[in-house]
Amino acid sequence: MKTQWLDDVDLLYPTLVEWRRDFHKYAESGWVEYRTAAKVAGLLSDWGYEVKAGKEVIHEHARMGVPPLAFLQEQESRALEQGADPKWVARFQGGFTGVTGILETGRPGPTVAFRFDMDALDLEESSNEQHLPEATGFRSINAGMMHACGHDAHTTIGLGLARILMQLREHLNGRVMLIFQPAEEGVRGAKSMVEAGVVDDVDLFFACHIGTGPSLGEVVCGANGFLSTTKLDVTYRGVAAHAGARPEEGKNALLAAAAAALHLHGISRHSDGASRINVGVLTAGNGRNIIPDSATLKLETRGETSTINAYMVEQAMNVIRGTAVMYGVDETVLVQGGAQSAEPSEALIPYIRNQAQQVPGVKRIIDLQSALGSEDATFMMERVQQQGGLASYLIFGTTLAAGHHHERFDIDEEVMKIAVKTLVHCALHTDQLTPILHAKP
Repeated sequence: MKTQWLDDVDLLYPTLVEWRRDFHKYAESGWVEYRTAAKVAGLLSDWGYEVKAGKEVIHEHARMGVPPLAFLQEQESRALEQGADPKWVARFQGGFTGVTGILETGRPGPTVAFRFDMDALDLEESSNEQHLPEATGFRSINAGMMHACGHDAHTTIGLGLARILMQLREHLNGRVMLIFQPAEEGVRGAKSMVEAGVVDDVDLFFACHIGTGPSLGEVVCGANGFLSTTKLDVTYRGVAAHAGARPEEGKNALLAAAAAALHLHGISRHSDGASRINVGVLTAGNGRNIIPDSATLKLETRGETSTINAYMVEQAMNVIRGTAVMYGVDETVLVQGGAQSAEPSEALIPYIRNQAQQVPGVKRIIDLQSALGSEDATFMMERVQQQGGLASYLIFGTTLAAGHHHERFDIDEEVMKIAVKTLVHCALHTDQLTPILHAKP
């Protein structure tokens, strides 16, 4: 097949930049990506994709870390004010901001899925005049929300891929699914899409990220070493009392939380691999002469494997409950996020390498690189692999103005062309993988 479509990606590039800067300017954090998701759904529908959205692709009871209803409604209203299509926003009411686009070729072949995250961080973007988004007018106008990890580019790459694949539909086989996921930050969103069955029929799964260390022109075929993680919010409820007159009548929630924080960090590490725990927030009390009746901890556990993380969670729960008993307070624990450990499918690495070798602008290809963190695309990877499919997580290097999650984060947008071209190649030649796909159970 001729590669005229490579020129089509180059011609599309100004539009990619326009889309990315639009998403950046109207940054929306997890579960409130109303405007972003509406734009994605609208474009996919216009191009001829079968679009599923909202509760069709999000399992309500598997969502984690969902903001209060009042905040969801406030953000929905703001999205409408900022030009979101009301028809699509209505599908996302209540924070069900997931979208999938499906292309049925009508020809035999595998189901291949590509996943892209859409959410921004809860971060105020820099207004420094040297910061390119500020200097050129696409700095986030939404207070306390910023694309400081590249998800604006991820969403754009997904749209670019969708546009080109629809043009190439006569050259595709099987079924293509584009997954636009909410709430990756805090690892809150992927599990709910998995539980909704989004990847149940997927044979080949690709997720990707820009940046994270590699230089522009470098492509990592498979990120490995993702740590399994669980994010917990703990609330202790005690009894307030006058600290001078009646201290014996109080039940000190602050002391319970402080003791828990110390003992959590004392949990024995696991001999089978790396384990982590961190209490990042402790808030309590109202005044120096009042026995504190409430306290809150925000913590996370991590493990080199899901089994190790489960051990850390179990031990953490023992500490949390035991400390509550010790101080005579009540405890409530909410799971606000989570991700699995996952490894790329070995058989998929040479395939991705071969595709990336055909992409102009790719200067170096790395088979595997440690991820050094957590990602909830691992839920999707794990489900696909459990069913006999193949999955990998690609990294596309780019020059960064500042590190990820920094107020002056920005990217070299050329990476979007490289990513779109690589992923198009991955979609076009899936017949090469048919002989090595495992039989599904």
